[in-house]
Amino acid sequence: MARILLAEDDPDLRRVLVRALGAAGHSVEATGNGLEALETLEAQPVDLLLADIVMPGLDGMELSRRAAALHPDVRIMFITGFAAVTIHDGRVEHAPEGARLLSKPFHLRDLVRQIEALLEAA
Repeated sequence: MARILLAEDDPDLRRVLVRALGAAGHSVEATGNGLEALETLEAQPVDLLLADIVMPGLDGMELSRRAAALHPDVRIMFITGFAAVTIHDGRVEHAPEGARLLSKPFHLRDLVRQIEALLEAA
């Protein structure tokens, strides 16, 4: 079981993701924006940060950089509907090393599978 911090500003999607990841056996703490997520990260480490890229307050990209600075071993996955994210060889440009991206819309099964693969790569 992994400790996952979810930063997603859409409350409906946030609820669905918490349920799906919980059903997959993970412990999930959910926040509605990047600033709340950063406060959580400052208080405790997590195994994986799952963050929307476009959020109010603090976007997912900056949140991921701060998360990696606080906890160098944290795994990072972005979820986004923002088409202009640049990807090179499977890596998200300007993101911490090893960060992965899943574009919205996605199937929950694919999200869980990719998260588990990212965690196993540790």
